Amino acid sequence: MMNCKSTRREWAQRILAPAALPAIMRAAAPKIRIGAHIWVYAAKQPNTDASEIIERIFLELGKAGLDGVELTHQVVLSESAYPKLPELMKRHRLPVFGSSWSANTWDRTKHAVIESDGRRLIERLGKLGSRVLGMSVGDARRKKTPAEFDDQAAMLRKLMAICRDNGMVMNLHNHIYEVKDGEYDLSNTLARIPAVGLGPDLNWLLRAKVDPVDFIRRRGKNIVYAHLRDQKADGTWPEAMGEGTMDYVAIGKAFHDVNFVGDMAIELAHEKSFVPTRSYGESFRMSREFVRRTMRY
Repeated sequence: MMNCKSTRREWAQRILAPAALPAIMRAAAPKIRIGAHIWVYAAKQPNTDASEIIERIFLELGKAGLDGVELTHQVVLSESAYPKLPELMKRHRLPVFGSSWSANTWDRTKHAVIESDGRRLIERLGKLGSRVLGMSVGDARRKKTPAEFDDQAAMLRKLMAICRDNGMVMNLHNHIYEVKDGEYDLSNTLARIPAVGLGPDLNWLLRAKVDPVDFIRRRGKNIVYAHLRDQKADGTWPEAMGEGTMDYVAIGKAFHDVNFVGDMAIELAHEKSFVPTRSYGESFRMSREFVRRTMRY
């Protein structure tokens, strides 16, 4: 019988290998899986906690032609939702890629709690066979100091080690604050942890005035995951990918050119006043087909 943790460890070692792999090793790389992050569901729930509707989420996403699902940390830590996940994964044939999580890693006074919470979250994900933790480092709402970046890096190293122990890889998931001002926050983290995995949200890059294609080409050797979302010409979010104007043909080419190995998640988001015209599941199905056509994944 295949050892799930060993398989995930091999995958983790492979995706963090240098980008300039020999052709024979690139050919052996695992399939790029395209899943869905559940934010669009969580956004409408009290405290953005989608635990109460997790069965509906799996039902809709299971019909959308996706390869997996990325959860929010609330669902993984929920005592009501977490026990349901193994059966939902099996019934709908949707593996849990991992989870997103945000903590103020730059604040040294919070480190003990962050490490404790992170260990519980990561160990639960490991038991589900998950591969990734999408980590947001926390917004200080100002430029962090060198000492705070040192503390941030120290906390991230601990979380990276816990992920490794559970056959997973941590990736830095960006919003705007990490990549604005010439990628100030992200660059300071990379200066301290050059080999840390990245999981860029391509639309947040665009909103921070960072060209996603250029980012992929510059940072490609660190990218192990990605969030995909579209944007219309007026700067607002469309209902589904393919209904906006972001150049996903060029984005897809950039990923292929840097020999990307990992998974990706479509993360739909809507403006607060937006009223959907179709189910989220249908929008994810349309988005998945768009990714297949444009990005060739």
